[in-house]
Amino acid sequence: MDTRVYHEGDADLGVLKDKRIAVLGYGAQGRAQALCFRDSGLDVVVGVRKDGASWKRAKEDGGMEVTDMASAVRKGDVVMMLLPDEIQPEIYDSFVKNNLKKGAALDFAHGFAITYGLIVPPKDVDVIMMAPKSPGDAERQQFLEGFGVPALIAVHQDATGNARKIALALAKGLGALRAGTFEVDSFDLETKSDLFGEQAVECGGLSKLIEEGFQTLVDRGFPPIVAYFECCHECKLIIDLVTSGGMPYMWRVCSNTAKYGGLTRRDYVINERSVEGMKKIYEMIDSGEFKKEWRAEYEQNHLAKLNSLMDAEDRALLETTGKEVRALFQRKE
Repeated sequence: MDTRVYHEGDADLGVLKDKRIAVLGYGAQGRAQALCFRDSGLDVVVGVRKDGASWKRAKEDGGMEVTDMASAVRKGDVVMMLLPDEIQPEIYDSFVKNNLKKGAALDFAHGFAITYGLIVPPKDVDVIMMAPKSPGDAERQQFLEGFGVPALIAVHQDATGNARKIALALAKGLGALRAGTFEVDSFDLETKSDLFGEQAVECGGLSKLIEEGFQTLVDRGFPPIVAYFECCHECKLIIDLVTSGGMPYMWRVCSNTAKYGGLTRRDYVINERSVEGMKKIYEMIDSGEFKKEWRAEYEQNHLAKLNSLMDAEDRALLETTGKEVRALFQRKE
């Protein structure tokens, strides 16, 4: 499956001239995108809860109209759903559905709500995705430094014939075309790959690998601070090598002992049983089982299980040790 990569010359910011960009939500992703669009000369209106913390922060940032969500949607020619996945359906039903203009573009930074049918937009609007592959703070910093983070675009519904052009213009306004923006055929591809990456590798898999490696050394009498350095702190150094030069580069700059030990022993940890677990994770994503569980956690449990799991992470020896280690690297004024 070929994936096209777009750069600066492939998009026209003029596509958004005389259009208002309504950004719903002003968390990490909403604020970063709104400010980058503002600084790119676009007309931005921020939709948030009146007089809340986000309202006050958006007002302080300036250069954008700040209003309630329903008003922002009515004013928006491009409406950006930059809100947590779990609250998007109720926000859509309460503020977006009956206020969305015919011919407007409805944009998402993650395809969860569309892929699983939690939001079903009308047929007379464009439905697009412009998904920066970065946390909001990092994408804002990259923009301020004159560059950008990579992004992904997809078109779910092209009512006007301009959906792709609008998605690319949004990517350009964010600075994402400087880094490179790639297109996928559907929201499903982004949604399912993103969920799998988070659960099996980036968040779930990596955190469990670090925790178990740390605990293995501690259980054998190693000081927690030594175990932390070896099994957690140095992970960033290795990941930086991989992202900058690939796996071969990482191996080349490691010692021969590390090369041989890593290449001959890694299958003890990540083996066929691990791979079967990854396949199971994907099956639960693909079938909608994970979606059902996550919706129930939000709608029925009010995130009680998630909050309990997060509390346990905060209390774990790995984290209390980590606080000590991170304090060592803080600059003294």
